[in-house]
Amino acid sequence: MSTLTEQDIKKIAHLARLDISTAEIAAHTENISKILDFVEQINQVATDDIEPTAHALDGFQYLRPDEVIEIPNRDLLQHTAPKTEAGLYLVPRVIEECDIEVRDHAQ
Repeated sequence: MSTLTEQDIKKIAHLARLDISTAEIAAHTENISKILDFVEQINQVATDDIEPTAHALDGFQYLRPDEVIEIPNRDLLQHTAPKTEAGLYLVPRVIEECDIEVRDHAQ
């Protein structure tokens, strides 16, 4: 088992701005310790004779030359948009303003 402590979980939660209850700390300590133990097991696998690869399959990506072939006409592209202004697309607001309680985790 890794040496992760409940104090470590409290510090991680504070840094990540997570509100973790006292009851959850023990479970998170155990679960994250198991993940770290698994990572340590993976680190023990001998990979010295394995050639590094960028992809699991031997594939080749055919890329076209990076050339400008046509300058897009913004007015032509935006004529079907419901609302535009000064070259920008205007969209409906999807996030409402709300009051969020900010808790001081330094205590």
